[in-house]
Amino acid sequence: QLQLVESGGGLVQPGGSLRLSCAASGDILSISNMDWYRQAPGNQRELVASITSGGITNYGDSVMGRFTISRDNAKNAVYLQMNSLKPEDTAVYYCNAPRVLSARGWGDYWGQGTQVTVSA
Repeated sequence: QLQLVESGGGLVQPGGSLRLSCAASGDILSISNMDWYRQAPGNQRELVASITSGGITNYGDSVMGRFTISRDNAKNAVYLQMNSLKPEDTAVYYCNAPRVLSARGWGDYWGQGTQVTVSA
C-alpha cells in the first residue's frame, strides 16, 4: 500500500528550528512535485513549500527566507528545514505528493500530519 509518513514535529521555542521529514513507500514508479502544507485551527490549509523532481522550489510568502525544502529522489523523501520559528507557524504540517505514478496508475497522496507548536 502506498503511503506517506511524516516525522519531526514537536514543541519548540520562538526563534528555534525543526526539521520535518516525509518518506513515501510502496510500489512507486515516479513522483513529480512534493509539497508541504499546514493548517492551523480555524484556518484553511495553506501551501508552505513545494519542490519539483528536478529540485525547483517555491515558498509561501510567510515562510520565505526561513524555511528550506529539499528532497532525496532515491529515498522518495522530502524534508522541510524550519528556522527562526514564530508562534504563527504553529499548525499541523502535511506532506503531499499530488502526482505519484505506481502500478495502479497516477494518484494524489497525503501524509497523516505532524504537529508543530511554537511557544515559549
